Amino acid sequence: MADRKSDFALPTLDDLFSTQQERDDAKLEKIRDIPLELIDDFPDHPFQVRDDEDMEQLVESIKTNGVLTPAVLRQKEDGRYELVSGHRRKRACELAGLSTLRSEIKDLTRDEAVVYMVESNFQRTTILPSEKAFAYKMRNEAMKRQAGRPKKENLSPLGTNLRTDEMIAQETGDSRNQIHRFIRLTNLVPELLELVDEGRIKMRPAVELSYLNEDCQRDVALQIDINDCTPSHDQTI
Repeated sequence: MADRKSDFALPTLDDLFSTQQERDDAKLEKIRDIPLELIDDFPDHPFQVRDDEDMEQLVESIKTNGVLTPAVLRQKEDGRYELVSGHRRKRACELAGLSTLRSEIKDLTRDEAVVYMVESNFQRTTILPSEKAFAYKMRNEAMKRQAGRPKKENLSPLGTNLRTDEMIAQETGDSRNQIHRFIRLTNLVPELLELVDEGRIKMRPAVELSYLNEDCQRDVALQIDINDCTPSHDQTI
């Protein structure tokens, strides 16, 4: 993915009149080793960081070669840093016994950081339905706020008359309807959402269950565990 400030950023005067070498040098100036103790995780980060076999390989790679791709941070008002992209790299550095994380500091607003965080994590080879659900919800809401228009209009700030869900659909390959189905999953109680991630409940029945109140949803989850079965439905994600 191209390194950019946001989906909607226009070129600055510096971008138009500076050389590529000057821009590369300016970028390098923003890359430095930041103490892990000064880095906070992204609030409500929807993607899990697992201590699995892939993590073990990443730890060994970092021990041997260091962090090849810098993480992306934004500086907070209190002087600490917020991790936008690189939660797995941060965890791997911790497991490798390192005290710093090689990072690029970007000047991002909250909504720009949300969009960047979701985009960068969608490069993962495996994404759970729950991760996709909360990522789509966060990005859709951030893009609406960036548009600076009432949610009813839900238009692109580029003036293309595209809804934000249409823009996400074009970029991800999921249809608008599928994106809305994923976002509905965020209304599931954790017990049911875990069953969706495990593949024990498929997309269509999961969406239908999302309209039940929390007590009813927990009753359904309990019955599934008791009977070791899932709602019968042929629709797949």
